[in-house]
Amino acid sequence: MIEPFQTTFAVPMTCEDCVKSISSSLYNLEGINKVDANLKDQLVFIEGTAPPSSIVSAIESTGRDAILRGSGTTNSSAVCILETHSSSVSDKIRGLARMVQVSSNMTLVDLTINGLSPGKYVATIREAGDISRGAESTGGLWEAVKAKVLGSETAAQPPKEPRGIFGNVDVDEKGRGSVFLDRPVAIWELIGRSMVVSKNAEGPFSREDANTLVGVIARSAGVWDNDKMVCSCSGKNVWQERREQVVKGMA
Repeated sequence: MIEPFQTTFAVPMTCEDCVKSISSSLYNLEGINKVDANLKDQLVFIEGTAPPSSIVSAIESTGRDAILRGSGTTNSSAVCILETHSSSVSDKIRGLARMVQVSSNMTLVDLTINGLSPGKYVATIREAGDISRGAESTGGLWEAVKAKVLGSETAAQPPKEPRGIFGNVDVDEKGRGSVFLDRPVAIWELIGRSMVVSKNAEGPFSREDANTLVGVIARSAGVWDNDKMVCSCSGKNVWQERREQVVKGMA
């Protein structure tokens, strides 16, 4: 059973009617336990088990933008920006995975991808975080079944699914796909490893395959750890960056 977790979103609000509209839309979602909106700081605090992607959609249904500012508590959240390394693709960023640990051995993964060919894909965690050659350099599947020596004979351990297989995501005719997964892992085990989204879990992978995505998993802000509204790199505010991502289909 998934335990409730916390998320906070930046949402443009001008009055109490905005607060009421957003709260009403969110409480219609399954798994929402609590909604608190801070009109002054333009933040909405949410507690429950609903996936962040569903929360964004609910807020957007009121005609407002929503930007995830953090999830979980400090050191319990991670993010992975997924991109293709194919030289034939100009806009290389095609996916985003948000992760939040909700118990000692359970992490939720909110995965969104865009721009791939239609079909079924699998998200996996790899042994290494080296993406210098795309998925080719990420190593094997994390915690794949290994052989063990029993006396003078080598026997395989009882078959079980490696924790590195996170799950499947279906991409529609428009090239978009999203899925909400829960896996028996802790965030600290994932930091620095790579995630691959591909047609198959085992490979081999080709750097020039535009439909194979890869990224390094990095620690991200907890609920109240990130209050910056302007990026120090680009100088753009969060709403400008959000609009750019919407155009790319990555909202």
